[in-house]
Amino acid sequence: MGGRVDLHCHSLFSDGALLPIELIRRVKVMGFFAVAITDHVSRSNVNDVVPKLIQDCELAKDYGIIALPGVEVTHVPPNAIPEVVRSARSAGARVVVVHGETVTEPVAKGTNLAAVMTPGVDILAHPGFLTEEEALLAKKNGVFIEISGRPGHAYANGHVARVCERVGAFCVVDSDAHEPGDFLDDAGALMVAEASGLPESMVRDALDVNPLKVLERAGVRNLSK
Repeated sequence: MGGRVDLHCHSLFSDGALLPIELIRRVKVMGFFAVAITDHVSRSNVNDVVPKLIQDCELAKDYGIIALPGVEVTHVPPNAIPEVVRSARSAGARVVVVHGETVTEPVAKGTNLAAVMTPGVDILAHPGFLTEEEALLAKKNGVFIEISGRPGHAYANGHVARVCERVGAFCVVDSDAHEPGDFLDDAGALMVAEASGLPESMVRDALDVNPLKVLERAGVRNLSK
């Protein structure tokens, strides 16, 4: 296997700029191996968004790239996160991201904790106020912690990386792209990971090992790198 894996980006079915198939084609030309399109959802739109993503992701095989329909559960009250995650999975989402307690948006306190405690969550995105307790639970429950390439959300990458290093939580590096120019190539992803302060071994895992684990969980087989 070769090429980047990005597990967090957005199409015009939430607040991105392009159709899913346009994103898929752009990242294929950039040399990506796989992408998950994770549009913002709540109770109101999850059953509308996921089927639309599935249709374009099915076309990705004609371009020779793996594209997975996903969601980013966003600004949902913490006690309702399990319900929306279940709905997303039932609708066919293969990657489930939860919009964490970033420093740039008024995300409800308790969202990080609810995300790492909810079965079916793959990634806690840009969790700027991450605690050691939450990181430990993420490690125990198989939830990956995102180091974000998104301006604003990335302000807290250093804190997130230190917490994850202290407890041995598992990280991934994602772009949270909303437009084609937001995607991180290999050099950009490496720069984001290293700038966060992750130690070298965790950088390697975040870029090359942990994304494949998410793909395997999503049912992608015969991966090697």
